[in-house]
Amino acid sequence: MLQIRDLVKIYPGPVAALKGVSLDIPQGLFGLLGPNGAGKSTLMNILSGLLEPTGGSVTLDGVDIVKDPRAVWSRLGYLPQDFGFYPSLNGAQMLDFLLRLKGVDAPQGRKQLVAELLERVNLTEAAKRKVKTYSGGMRQRLGIAQAIAGNPRLVIVDEPTAGLDPEERQRFYRILAELGRDRIVLLSTHIVEDIATLCPRFAVIRGGRCVTSGSTSEARNRLEGRVAEGIITPEKLEEIRRSHRVTQAVLVEGSMFRTRVQGQPGSQPTGFVQVPPTLEDVYFGVMDESRADDAARATNAA
Repeated sequence: MLQIRDLVKIYPGPVAALKGVSLDIPQGLFGLLGPNGAGKSTLMNILSGLLEPTGGSVTLDGVDIVKDPRAVWSRLGYLPQDFGFYPSLNGAQMLDFLLRLKGVDAPQGRKQLVAELLERVNLTEAAKRKVKTYSGGMRQRLGIAQAIAGNPRLVIVDEPTAGLDPEERQRFYRILAELGRDRIVLLSTHIVEDIATLCPRFAVIRGGRCVTSGSTSEARNRLEGRVAEGIITPEKLEEIRRSHRVTQAVLVEGSMFRTRVQGQPGSQPTGFVQVPPTLEDVYFGVMDESRADDAARATNAA
């Protein structure tokens, strides 16, 4: 279990990147959702022992990793959002170099370990190709190969599917799903589909605060009967915004909007039909509520 309690991080300025985040993250895949600038990367850096928080605590299986960050390094696999490679090295050489940096070895030798890791992420045939010829998805798979070396207890992946084509994304999903069977895998992203596909539990961070957390299926079930969708003109969209809570409006064929609203059952606009709620509906609804709470706090402070 990874336990986060009242975590605060204030940068000079002052800028509050985290404002008292508390989470319980069990074994398996756990999704961390939020827009850019929400504080996700700051949280990832603290969990990986790279950044000291201003306040709060983090424990991994009862060990305080804020007081002793070295305690997590040997049990951590980390794939950051921007992962650098030496383009002149081939895949096997690059992975061997990264394992040397991590101090990871194996009884059968590092060469054999490199081969096993490349096979696990389906890069055996590309082992002798230079990394500069790899696609974005292949580089991400090479990154996850170094992250899982040493059989870490905690694996953190930060925005792993950004920029991947649909085929590479599905391949990466399968790798992450396998990893989540026997360890804690924390997936930080702004792509709701990633969390909906992979994670039984999730949290949403906005403005440095955790605005919701729990089971993804239970979160969807709470919206049952409350989501409706219709395709409308831009003029109609503005009218509906004045009378209903619009959470999504996606342009269709350049002239219409596929619009989703949330409200009480039976209260949808004329021409709209009830639809099964998705995790995107949960996310947009939570973000809307959070913005309203911020506006109310600002008004009260004034």
